[in-house]
Order: sequence, then C-alpha cells, then structure tokens
Amino acid sequence: MNFPKKLIAMLALLPALAFANEGGHKLDKAPERPSLTSLQNGAKLFVNYCLNCHSASSMRYNRLKDLGLSEEQIKENLLFTGDKVGSLMTTALRPADAKEWFGVIPPDLSVIARAKASSAGSGPDYLYTYLRTFYKDETRPTGWNNLVVANVAMPHAMWQLQGVRTLKTAEEKDPHDESKTVHKVLGFEQVTPGSLTPLQFDEATADLVAYLEWMAEPAAATRKSLGVWVLFLMSIFALFAWRLSASFWKEVK
Repeated sequence: MNFPKKLIAMLALLPALAFANEGGHKLDKAPERPSLTSLQNGAKLFVNYCLNCHSASSMRYNRLKDLGLSEEQIKENLLFTGDKVGSLMTTALRPADAKEWFGVIPPDLSVIARAKASSAGSGPDYLYTYLRTFYKDETRPTGWNNLVVANVAMPHAMWQLQGVRTLKTAEEKDPHDESKTVHKVLGFEQVTPGSLTPLQFDEATADLVAYLEWMAEPAAATRKSLGVWVLFLMSIFALFAWRLSASFWKEVK
C-alpha cells in the first residue's frame, strides 16, 4: 500500500510534536526514595498539596497502613473533615469549578507515575522534573508557568516551600536559520526564598514522587520479591527436569 508523502511526514513528526507539547525540557533523574519515612512524608505532601484539586480515586486511605501508618495516625494527620479511613482519596473540588478556574479538569493521580512514562524518561523522572521547574510568569492566568509543560494550567501548589523564581533566558541565533533568534533557558533566578532550602525542596519533591510511584502500584515490592522466589523455584524444577530427561534418554539409548 502506498501512503501519501505528506501523511508519512506527519506520522514521522508525531513523537517530536508530542515531546514539544510537553515543553521539550530534558528530564532529570528522580532519586530513589524507597524508605517508609520518605513514603510517609510523600503521603503527607500529597494530601496537603495535591488532594485539594486532584483525586486518587483508585486509592483508599486505609491502604496507607502499608506504609507503616496506624489508623489513628491516618485519622489525625491525613483525613479531611467527613472522610473515613476506608474512604477513597477524592477531592472536594467540583469539576465544573475546576473547569472554570483552570480551564481544564485536574487529572486523577492514581496511576500518573506510570502514565507519564515515555522515551524521554520514566514517570517518576517526568514528575520530579515537572514539580521542580515552575517559575513566575505574569502573562499566564495563574501567574505561573513550567518548563516541562509550557503554558501549564496548573498553578505552583508548593510555591511557599520553594519560593518565587523567575526564568533566566538569553537570545541566541537559531543554528538552523541565522536570520532568526531562539530563547535559550539559562536557569532560574530566586526572587523570594521559600520555607525550604533548594536541597530540602528537592528532597521533599523526591518523597512526593516516590509516594506517587508507590500509589500507582502499592503491591510492586511484593510482586518483585515474589518474582525472585518464583524464578528460584523454576530453576530448581528445571534442574530436576534436566536430570530426569538425561536419565530417561540414557535408558532409551
């Protein structure tokens, strides 16, 4: 079958266009934060800064017991008024209000750490970079923009922790067309400090991302440990089968 040349060219550009829509910013590697302390801190940050607008409708509060939290700790520190330990982690924000205020309905975050995986990096890499690259932009309706998602609708929920930053750019000649110039991102300029140092904010963000990764598959650690045992037992069975086969064919010969 012969495809039109224009169609082939458009299909070839789809991956590049998809990446460009995300801002084209290189993703940073998300640190590994598997400890229960990190996951507990991530759960606290998620409830305080994400659950106001986003839901996690596939997760119940009582599943946080797997992170070493007691039912009393969940009730006292992570539950909003009216919620129960067995309730789903949903937001009180009405979709109609979200649409009016932000222009879009905030996505459910239950499996966001898996949904954002791409050839550019893992889901945690995407989230870790995204949450750390907000900057002040008065041209945007919310007053914020982002390097990973250009013209993002979401405001910077954790700006009080990170502080206010602006983007530093420079004009450079376009390497493909010397008659044009392009914006090159040089970094960020800290306008006002946050309640956390830059290192502390990166660590807190890593904890939040670790929790989002755990929430996407709470049984991942169990699955991996069981997988080791399954492979071990299969190796033993394979050894017995090999010796049994050798013994059988020895008698046949």
